[in-house]
Amino acid sequence: MNSQLYYWLGSIFLVILFSVSLSAQQNLTLPDASQHATVMQQVGLTDIKIDYHRPGVKERQIWGVLVPYNTVWRAGANENTTISFSKDVIIAGQKVPAGVYGLHMIPTETDWTIIFNRDYRAWGSFFYVEANDLMRFKVKPQSTDFQEWLMYSFDEVTPNSTTASLNWDKLKIPFKIEIDLHKQILDDMAVQLTGLPGFFWQGWNQAAMYCYVNSINLEEGLKWAERSININKNVTNTYTKALILADLNKGLESAELKKEAFKNASEVDINNLGYQLLNGGKIDDAIEVFQMNTELYPNSWNAWDSLAEAYMNKGDKKLAIQNYTKALGMAPESQKDRIKGTLAQLGAK
Repeated sequence: MNSQLYYWLGSIFLVILFSVSLSAQQNLTLPDASQHATVMQQVGLTDIKIDYHRPGVKERQIWGVLVPYNTVWRAGANENTTISFSKDVIIAGQKVPAGVYGLHMIPTETDWTIIFNRDYRAWGSFFYVEANDLMRFKVKPQSTDFQEWLMYSFDEVTPNSTTASLNWDKLKIPFKIEIDLHKQILDDMAVQLTGLPGFFWQGWNQAAMYCYVNSINLEEGLKWAERSININKNVTNTYTKALILADLNKGLESAELKKEAFKNASEVDINNLGYQLLNGGKIDDAIEVFQMNTELYPNSWNAWDSLAEAYMNKGDKKLAIQNYTKALGMAPESQKDRIKGTLAQLGAK
């Protein structure tokens, strides 16, 4: 009797399951009225992404009516609008850990509250729970050109920040996202140096040079320069160490190391070192290196050409013209037109 009952109940369950499955198969997939969209921006080493659905104005009154004031709103349509960060960021002066967050807003006629909520899987704001908030902060809405379909954008992108904005109807709701760029890069370098780059001198020197160029983490930079030297001592890493020592107020040690750096150094290696410094914005250091190259290799047109370029970057036209002229007299035919063109731009007679 029990077995018959179990069989009967099981049959009913299978019929119900089949009916539900059949019903689901009868529904056609159609586009959402508020279509899905994503927008992404990289700042430094951080990927920032906003995932949302785009409602339209459709001749409706939006603010205070369709989207009520003083009520938590999903900042989009359909599912939860989400914002994600691949690394830690800083917003409104607060650290926001890497991760995905539900993005909600509370509009008012004067200012808006932006909410990052840990429960990013909830449907819209219908299941929003304030206890799950990571943070709240206020922003001022701005008037803007009419935008029919809600849109998020990233504006004012810099090496260490961007402004994310919700744009809809005639309002723009901006909030700034910042990163600690140097910390991110140094942390990432430290990780990379535990991999394959850690076996070669170049990576350690690159990390040390980054510290010097940006005047940060100099003690660690000195250790990295020494690791590079221990792998393969050369003009580049020796000079990097000398520059860091100078910034650490170890002038005598730095001066001795600078002299040592150029022993047996090739013209190409010295030139490459000069351009590392020039590209890092250390123009005076680059000039010092290029000048040494002209002293060690006075018959090289390229050494004089590089020194001239450094002076041009510094804005010293007189010395730039002087050194370009020197290079022109020694340069191969393939380089003469370029140098003549540069001299003409500098106003040489």
